[in-house]
Amino acid sequence: MHETGTGCRLTLVGLTYGNGPTLQEAADDLVCRLLNLVLCMRTSGLRIPSSLGPPDPRVMGFLWELGELAARGDDIRTRVIGLAESTDPAT
Repeated sequence: MHETGTGCRLTLVGLTYGNGPTLQEAADDLVCRLLNLVLCMRTSGLRIPSSLGPPDPRVMGFLWELGELAARGDDIRTRVIGLAESTDPAT
């Protein structure tokens, strides 16, 4: 997490980022970008130039797991952020 002149930026392992005036909005943006990434990856694959070397298997496993969750219609937010959304304002 980094503060910017206009709010927050969250970065996930150099894969993608989320920006927003608040931490919550930055997290929402990060999850949206990551969801788009994993859905595109599932649809058309992920081509990595050989000049970059092999991808980190842990990162690829994480992306695959997120894609599986999304394909089932599950919310990836819990897996990415680690917190379940709550509709109860007291929690």
